[in-house]
Amino acid sequence: MSHKTQIIMKLNSILDNDFYKFTMQHCVIKLFPKARARYKFINRGKHAFPPGFDKLLRQAVDDMQYLQLSQEEKDFLTVTCPYLDPTYLDFLQGYRYNPSEIHIAQHGDQLEVHADGYWYRTILWEVPLMSLICELYYEATGQQRVPDEQVVEITRTKIERYKDLNITIADFGTRRRHSLAVQKLVVQTLRQYGGNTFIGTSNIHLAMRNGVKPVGTHAHEWFMFHAAKYGFKMANMLGLEHWVQVYRGDLGIALSDTYTTPVFFEQFDKKFAKLFDGVRHDSGDPLHFADETVRHYLDKGINPLSKTIIFSDGLDYQKVAAIAAHCRGKIGMSFGIGTNFTNDVGLTPLNIVVKMYEALPEDAPRWTPVVKLSDEKGKYTGDEHMISLAKEMLEL
Repeated sequence: MSHKTQIIMKLNSILDNDFYKFTMQHCVIKLFPKARARYKFINRGKHAFPPGFDKLLRQAVDDMQYLQLSQEEKDFLTVTCPYLDPTYLDFLQGYRYNPSEIHIAQHGDQLEVHADGYWYRTILWEVPLMSLICELYYEATGQQRVPDEQVVEITRTKIERYKDLNITIADFGTRRRHSLAVQKLVVQTLRQYGGNTFIGTSNIHLAMRNGVKPVGTHAHEWFMFHAAKYGFKMANMLGLEHWVQVYRGDLGIALSDTYTTPVFFEQFDKKFAKLFDGVRHDSGDPLHFADETVRHYLDKGINPLSKTIIFSDGLDYQKVAAIAAHCRGKIGMSFGIGTNFTNDVGLTPLNIVVKMYEALPEDAPRWTPVVKLSDEKGKYTGDEHMISLAKEMLEL
């Protein structure tokens, strides 16, 4: 089988990735071009990988060097995302994945994957690595999903129910999808039956192919890097400030839980609260979060109904219905649904992540471990010593 055939089987577009990876990459190139970053694969679900899995993944990763931005894709980004500089789109056209940035090893049934290099380059690896690991896992273990017609029917039933709730929904399911084939079917079905309820997908390639909006802003690593460079107390404020500096009001959803939401709200002052369109909920109790967010806007003299919360934490219909009932009439809301859309095919979804774990800001003498303190007690990730340092600094 030639290289080319294999690429078409696995990833066939450099834009088969989450939108926020590119919006962050754009910022990193402008503001932190010399920064370096390291990422690692974390097997939260303790899944057992079959013998030789590392070789399959290595081949798929090596094949990614052939991906490049097509002129059609560049034109799509130029029209759809006018806030991305032409110089950045030129850069992206010349960008190639460098497989030597990825280290893969297998110890028994456990997989080890690391990425290491300039942050502006390595930032694009996380999502495709995860989606490749998922897709290859189901293939290598010989697990059969439900047929295409059933995937379509499951998705159609879901979006019909969501329509009855009178809310808006986006697909956030690239990272832990069953496969590209399933996510394609899901997005096509959502587009076909979703009406005004379906507002887009985080996957730019599928957004382009289905004539919908790519959605997303930034991720935890944006604030984690800021903590490594400027310290925990300044991470949220400078992360937001730099975002505004680049996007001038576009892409205005702020992620609140990198160092817990109460800490975030201390720095989400009137300027940021007015400037950003809303916030994203990604951990902890969503109803409590909604109440705290409403209270924060009211304290700042801002009408919460002029703002939006994007809920995106492991959602399914029951959770969405409960949140919608709670928030209606109090604050704007929208929902990003991931695995429940793209990996509801009769198999167990993988519980995996790929996280930045160290950063080397420009001119820094040594690597700094980075950590995340989410609103989920005990779901803190990263170096233990650095976590306790962060808690001490932030008085948690």
